[in-house]
Amino acid sequence: MITYFIMGKIPPQIQTESMIKYDHEKPLVDTRMSELERLTITLTPELSESIKAAVNEGDYASASEVIREALRDWKVRRELRQEELAALKADIDQALSEVAAGQLAEFNAKRIVERARKLLAARKRSG
Repeated sequence: MITYFIMGKIPPQIQTESMIKYDHEKPLVDTRMSELERLTITLTPELSESIKAAVNEGDYASASEVIREALRDWKVRRELRQEELAALKADIDQALSEVAAGQLAEFNAKRIVERARKLLAARKRSG
């Protein structure tokens, strides 16, 4: 069964169904209650109000759902940062190996500045 949440505080003659539909027969998260851990968190009043507003506007079924989505997004960003850091460390290791093998390029600051200016000018031209 799908339950439709109606947007609130709109005159009845123009009320429309929300595009968000919650299927209460199928849980949003495939986790049994015995597998959940309860945590208590402290939020600023602004964050608390934002969460309440998201629930009251029908964007989320509960405050817990808002927090779960925020944590999933945080987890994805964290994993991406860790992947980027691993790639950076691999680049550093490769550079150190090249230095140890004597594969060096002469440092020429003027050439680097000239190249940077050309790249910047090309970006400005391309818009």
